[in-house]
Amino acid sequence: MNKVIGTGVNRKDGLAKVTGTATYAAEHQIPGLVHGYLITATIANGEIKSIDTSVAEKTPGVIGVFTHKNPPKIFKPSNDFMTSKIYEARLPLSDNKVHYGGQIIGLVVADTFEQARDAAHLVKVEYTTQKPLVEAQKANYKDAPPAFGEELKFEKGNTASLASATAKIEATYKTSTELHAPMEPHAIIAHWQDSNSLTIYEPSQWVMGTQRTYAELFGLPSERVRIVTPFLGGAFGSKAFPWPHGVLAAATARQIKRPLRVVLSRRQMTANAGHRSETEQIIRLGATTDGKLTVIDHEVKSSTSPVDVFTEPCTSVTPAMYAAPNLRLKQELAVMNVGTPTFMRAPGENPGMWALESAMDELAWQLKLDPVELRLKNEAKEHQRKGLPFSAKHFADCLQVGAEQFGWKDRPKQVRSLTRDGKLIGWGMAAATFPGMRGKATVKARLLPNGTAHILTAGNDMGTGAYTVVAATAAEVLGLPVEQVKVEMGDSLLPDGGLAGGSQMTASLVPAVMSACKEVLKTAKAKTAQEALANLRQSGRAAFEATASSAPGDETKKWAFQSWGAHFCEVSIDEEIGRLQVTRWVSVMDIGKVINAKTAASQVRGGVIMGIGQALMEECHFDPNIGYPVVYDLATYHYPAHADIPRIQVAFVGEPDTKFNPGGARGVGEIGITGVSAAIANAVYHATGKRIRDLPITPDKLL
Repeated sequence: MNKVIGTGVNRKDGLAKVTGTATYAAEHQIPGLVHGYLITATIANGEIKSIDTSVAEKTPGVIGVFTHKNPPKIFKPSNDFMTSKIYEARLPLSDNKVHYGGQIIGLVVADTFEQARDAAHLVKVEYTTQKPLVEAQKANYKDAPPAFGEELKFEKGNTASLASATAKIEATYKTSTELHAPMEPHAIIAHWQDSNSLTIYEPSQWVMGTQRTYAELFGLPSERVRIVTPFLGGAFGSKAFPWPHGVLAAATARQIKRPLRVVLSRRQMTANAGHRSETEQIIRLGATTDGKLTVIDHEVKSSTSPVDVFTEPCTSVTPAMYAAPNLRLKQELAVMNVGTPTFMRAPGENPGMWALESAMDELAWQLKLDPVELRLKNEAKEHQRKGLPFSAKHFADCLQVGAEQFGWKDRPKQVRSLTRDGKLIGWGMAAATFPGMRGKATVKARLLPNGTAHILTAGNDMGTGAYTVVAATAAEVLGLPVEQVKVEMGDSLLPDGGLAGGSQMTASLVPAVMSACKEVLKTAKAKTAQEALANLRQSGRAAFEATASSAPGDETKKWAFQSWGAHFCEVSIDEEIGRLQVTRWVSVMDIGKVINAKTAASQVRGGVIMGIGQALMEECHFDPNIGYPVVYDLATYHYPAHADIPRIQVAFVGEPDTKFNPGGARGVGEIGITGVSAAIANAVYHATGKRIRDLPITPDKLL
């Protein structure tokens, strides 16, 4: 068999991206295309008293101005996650209410982008205002509603026993609001062929879900809506469902009977493309003298928007990490005048691990135990909420291999004991984890007489390497060079490939690709593509082809599926100016079968980089008077540059998780960010003796 899986295969989409031939949503060329520009609210709480569009409507090139007074027709969707979903339950322009700063209150359509933008600034709006609530410390928190059918509170044992624990930690950990800032801004081209046939060019993480959603929004059968998303320029959770700008653009295009393009500006993206809510988490740990945990108590506060409910589920990861006979989880939610928060790389797991892994480090110092030893001593053998054993688990290997590769045994046991070139040096570590998820996926495989194989699926690649993973899987099963495999993705005309979210695209697609390719060989009565090609040419057929699906089964009733990892890092701190640099990094991951070592390592590195941004830079404040984000572009919203990032060493351990799926592969897109911020804060403590519990770790906190 041709050995491809597990090796480092170059990206199938790499050449198209570096040469500019990869076509993104806003780049499709449609005859007769017109342009839209959003009008957004300059207040965060109140009502539109009057809106005057008369001057804008008379400016050159303007085709129409749409507000709550003349909204295009939209139907209310079922808004169920498993079928169709929009990010905001409130439909755009449905009334004169303003719920958050930057809310869409109108759309100008013109012949050119510049004409639409200039006319939008001519629309005059008067408001009746109320003071917005944008400061979390002033919010009123209540118990969070269930998320995905699971209550966000849980208790076993008696956490009041914390009072009698030998060692105790109780601390509050905070994270700031983080903004989605993918390289490709949110955009849409809506093209109605007639009033009952719609093509949408939009960056979507879930092609078939988006198809169903737009069909519901406009009262159409799903087959009358086509979604085209061959490439995404980053998404991280912000492009799974339609946002109000997309819904409004598609409705307006239908009314004006012209293809319409709307692209969000960076300013608009700060308010209208989702964010990760700030969080406040209280962790209470109790342990015996030798470091065995007796109590874990985890309380969380986060916020949502008046127009929809989204909870950052930080406690979801806690029952999987460390065993304790007494465990309590509680999540509270406040409604504030901000845009809707949403999924952002490892939603819940990322901030949850920041708090838990920081507290574990504090406990290790209190007990004078090695932080690695403390984690090994307490790793959970089963998911404490599900009551199920973990499948292929190699968390201990991640810790031990990472410690060896980093040189952890040489770590001084005192704070402020390492210096280099006049700077304080600190070493820190933290665990990483993310649940193993997969969904139903369908793939068509075709073997052609010219010796190439074509793999087709509506599942898509948002930059993670899915094109390459699909090609490598097909190449290995068929016995072809990977160069002879062509992959088509991201079009609703193709078989349903599932959702590119929750780190599940690889886990969903790989088994389906394997099955489809095996079925092709079976149809050809051959063991390899070479044998099949000989039979194909003799038969005179145009192709051997097969369609196959894969979906979760009863395995979720027998096992808990989780990926595991460990991060080790070194930081350098110049205390005189509060300058912190991450100077060395090692990550070791257990993700089951590694399909493509190159793109898998790249995903881990991307997660680490994003985590360094969260730890050191990323934060969004809202103006307390007008409720608008005070950051407004990629210059004012700080995130890492290459100069901020050291060489990131990545290794993989473990075995194929064949209990999870036939390919043995779990996802890798999100686990890389979990634990990163805690590893850095733990290294800062080792370097300085200062325990930072509030992200980001900016210079003022180090002085």
